[in-house]
Amino acid sequence: MTRIVAGAAGGRRLTVPPAGTRPTSERVREALFGRLEHYGVITGARVLDLCAGSGALGLEAASRGATDVTLVDSSRAATKVCTANARALGLKGVRTVTAKVESFLAGPAGAPVELVMLDPPYDVDEAALAAMLAPLTRREDPWLTPRAVVVVERSSRSPEPTWPAGLTCFSSRKYGETTVWFAEPDADARAPQ
Repeated sequence: MTRIVAGAAGGRRLTVPPAGTRPTSERVREALFGRLEHYGVITGARVLDLCAGSGALGLEAASRGATDVTLVDSSRAATKVCTANARALGLKGVRTVTAKVESFLAGPAGAPVELVMLDPPYDVDEAALAAMLAPLTRREDPWLTPRAVVVVERSSRSPEPTWPAGLTCFSSRKYGETTVWFAEPDADARAPQ
């Protein structure tokens, strides 16, 4: 059973797509969001949950005070579940998009985001993961605010992601079979333009 850990919808159950997803465990989400709250990037945040699956990460962010959450997954079945979960939880400011991550990120960013969470299937290879991360650092129509945090969840057997120019890893945490990597825009990207 997958549930929201804390916030306005804390304790409420989430539906999971019938196949092809691996929801982040409650233990990992609790630890992850504790760190993100410590970093001050949730309350009032604009959030991207890429490879959203059930939407557990993005919906957890919305439950904890994020005001604009976009759940992106290439599976129509997954985005239907995401939409149903957001409605059932009564969380405002959540939208779902059926698209491959790379296609979605190739489009217009709109307002830059404070938090990106990327939890691809564990069988996604390193080159495909790097291709998903690369558009986040574009200079024109940027996706990231200068103080954004990018979170990547991977199998603990996977190497550190290959970060694109413009992103620097500043921390990682291992939780059993899961490792969570944290990155931020490079200092030159954070400097006033």
